[in-house]
Amino acid sequence: MALIHLCVALALLLSVDAVAAADPPRQEVRFAVAALFPPFQSRDPQGQLVGLNIELGNALCVQMHVRCTWVDQVQVENFRALDARRFDAIMGIAPTSERRRWANFTDLLYPFTTRLVARKASGLLPTAKSLKGKRVGVLLGSNREAFARSKWAPKGVIIKSFWLNTDLVHGLLAGELDATLQGTVEIREALLDTDEGQAFDFLGPAVSAELLGDGVAIAVRKPDTALRHALNLALEQLKQNGEYQRIVAPYRLEIPRF
Repeated sequence: MALIHLCVALALLLSVDAVAAADPPRQEVRFAVAALFPPFQSRDPQGQLVGLNIELGNALCVQMHVRCTWVDQVQVENFRALDARRFDAIMGIAPTSERRRWANFTDLLYPFTTRLVARKASGLLPTAKSLKGKRVGVLLGSNREAFARSKWAPKGVIIKSFWLNTDLVHGLLAGELDATLQGTVEIREALLDTDEGQAFDFLGPAVSAELLGDGVAIAVRKPDTALRHALNLALEQLKQNGEYQRIVAPYRLEIPRF
């Protein structure tokens, strides 16, 4: 009987050691980021990553006591690279049902609102009927592009995609575009809060649809439930200790402009 107990104890010890060896404590989180979208994620003149998503990611890593590594991507929505373990998570992406087919998501980092922006005198509204025959600029690979091409393009709206917000804004100012579908925060900084943008404004109500989502989260591989849990816990701790509020306050996330 004593021999049986000894064998059981040894088996339990070996199984614990095997689990520990297979799942060592995390030392680093590698966040994928497309640094092309101020004020969320971009590079300053010195080449340093800056923006809301960068600040939140770094704060999460501090809270988790891990090293933050940022992996540059051309396009945010790179789930194949995520599955291939080129990085651990994708920072700053809307968790739509289509994207949930490829990855799991953390709790929302923050909400966002999608609006149509055009010249004040244009009288345009964010509907396919109002925009039929009009040229609407969207950012390539964004959830707004997916929405516009799915819901508006089949009804005669001309959708034009751009890699960079600066190019899109230039098209608006030059009259090459009639409108853009954008998140309120980035278009304020890129256009509406500038001297050149005073002839433009948000027109019509906010656009709401499942394809657009209503917030930003972090995508992780579906099997990586431990990382998802750790990120959610760290986010909640940041909210409780006030660091989250300090970071997001300057970005005016929920201040509508009419």
